[in-house]
Amino acid sequence: QERLVESGGGLVQAGGSLRLSCAASRSIFSINAMGWYRQAPGKQRELVAAISRGGGRTNYADSVKDRFTISRDTTRNTVYLQMNSLKPEDTAVYYCNAGGGLNYYGVYWGQGTQVTVSS
Repeated sequence: QERLVESGGGLVQAGGSLRLSCAASRSIFSINAMGWYRQAPGKQRELVAAISRGGGRTNYADSVKDRFTISRDTTRNTVYLQMNSLKPEDTAVYYCNAGGGLNYYGVYWGQGTQVTVSS
């Protein structure tokens, strides 16, 4: 069964850090790129970061470059998003995605995890 399970969200003060994890079923982990998207209230879902199947290429939204790092662990079928220097505008529900490319989403979505950054 194809599934993505996110964890690691929470409440943090501005300037703090969080690490999100996305555990994927083996059947979809290596289909193509994996990515993190986010959706804030009243806004469209947007790409945050994506990583290629082999892990050698990444793509980041301009707003998170130099603050966020995406990585993948093939032994655990898991993708991570390390978020540093968090800002209140990073507050959103973060979704893991699989099966897409570095700048487009695939058909597999996780349930989402809330990240709230207080000022």
